[in-house]
Amino acid sequence: MNATWTLPGFDLDAFVRDTLAEDLGTGLAGNGRDVTSESVIPADARFSGVMDSRDAIRVAGLPIATAFFRALDPDVEIEVLAGDGDAVAPGGNLMRLTGNARALLTAERSALNTVQHLSGIATMVRTYVDAMDNPDCILLDTRKTIPGLRVLEKYAVRMGGGSNHRMGLWDAAMIKDNHVLVAGSVGEAVRRAVEAGVREIICEVDRIDQIEPALEAGATRLLLDNMDPATLREAVGIVAGRVPTEASGGIDLATIAAKAATGVDYVSVGRLTQSAPAADIGLDFTPL
Repeated sequence: MNATWTLPGFDLDAFVRDTLAEDLGTGLAGNGRDVTSESVIPADARFSGVMDSRDAIRVAGLPIATAFFRALDPDVEIEVLAGDGDAVAPGGNLMRLTGNARALLTAERSALNTVQHLSGIATMVRTYVDAMDNPDCILLDTRKTIPGLRVLEKYAVRMGGGSNHRMGLWDAAMIKDNHVLVAGSVGEAVRRAVEAGVREIICEVDRIDQIEPALEAGATRLLLDNMDPATLREAVGIVAGRVPTEASGGIDLATIAAKAATGVDYVSVGRLTQSAPAADIGLDFTPL
């Protein structure tokens, strides 16, 4: 569907197929039909349309939108006017397309939903990066993503200027308070991960006295959880560059700059993917 855009871990064709099948009721009573377009729009009618943004945004998801339109009208003419990661001003055009009216109308909502959601994430990420205003600190996302959309949402984070934390449960150990509760102590939890052969071990600490036991046991990164700036600064001083440090917990636009300025290497914010509002993006058609 889109030979020039790929994303590791993401099957574009399957995503487009399954999303359209959901909307069309494939396998259900709908039997794969857009009853409105079929009953109202002549089969040979053609449309020309422009997708634009009503707000200032960071763009994400346009290659996926084009795949939706091409899936239903392989001959559609598409001119992409912005790139993923671009800043677009209010009223800015994202793409122009011309093709079969029924097909474009059927694909419209799936395409818009995707671009609105991913651009909303990218836009919020950019807002946080700008508020942090610290080139020495990296903004990270978390695993607080919509099931089935993690790869796309984490892609949108990158388009907004952020970076990705671990992708899932498989690519790094993250020892949190409940793991420590079962293991008995921070040191014991980290020791078990080391003995299991885990190479990257992120250990959450919420007290200063947990830092040395975690480091001595072999943690490769410390997640400094729910610490105020003064405590973060103290923790960074104790770690003294032995492993990277990450501030996490309760970080918002009002607090991110102060926490990033404490010397931590990373700041992670769950709301980037968990709570980003959809971007206001529309698609207006003109019959030909």
